[in-house]
Amino acid sequence: MRSVDLALSRVAPLIGALVLAGCASIAEPMQYMRDTVAKVGDAIAPAPAASAPASEAVRPAVVAPVASAAAAAPVAAPVVAVPVVVETPIDPQAQGSFDQARRALRAGRIDDAERGFRALTEKHPELGGAHANLGLIYRQAGKLPEAVAALEKAVKASPRQPVFHNQLGITYRHAGQFTKAKEAYERAIELDPNFAAPHLNLGILNDLYLRDNQRALEMYTRYLVLSPQGDATVTKWVAEIKNRKPDQVIVSRKERE
Repeated sequence: MRSVDLALSRVAPLIGALVLAGCASIAEPMQYMRDTVAKVGDAIAPAPAASAPASEAVRPAVVAPVASAAAAAPVAAPVVAVPVVVETPIDPQAQGSFDQARRALRAGRIDDAERGFRALTEKHPELGGAHANLGLIYRQAGKLPEAVAALEKAVKASPRQPVFHNQLGITYRHAGQFTKAKEAYERAIELDPNFAAPHLNLGILNDLYLRDNQRALEMYTRYLVLSPQGDATVTKWVAEIKNRKPDQVIVSRKERE
């Protein structure tokens, strides 16, 4: 599956899940990730494990149609952190708790990080970053209902954070809720038209799950325009779509966070 649920937008990598600010990729794939400070208000941390870099993609395989698009299990992708400027002053104690949970996540102490972020969401439900990071931890653990609920809270708390909408879209897609995933990606793009990740993820969604080749081609093309460093794999996907026969179905794409 195309693993490309990218997450970027003016950030610096935090830790394996969302950290209270946004979300990007552990591998620091976007040019957005540069000298930013994570704030509890809406940061996201990357996942502690060393999964494949966000830029990695799997060559698509043309096969016969599958019984259900939801049946095709997505390839896990690294979680990223994307801190965002928070205009409202953050409670120093909350920031300290957030930083502590983030350090635990970086160190691979997932249980401690989960407890820390959960405690923050209970004490400061208005902080989208805590919900977002908790959602990513749940998603990586395969707890999709919990992940969806947490990321929906993150979006409610920080409705103008495109990274959260993108991560929510990824989670909806994992849960087989393709219409909601589409809406979440489109909202992320609406909030930041230059945010490459949701363009690519929306392309994958249309390509593999919604079977809309034209829309997929449009999104892949836009993603490449927004990726000055280039992406040979997505360039191949574009060529493949242009040459695809009507009865061909692609079921292999690697998503990006």
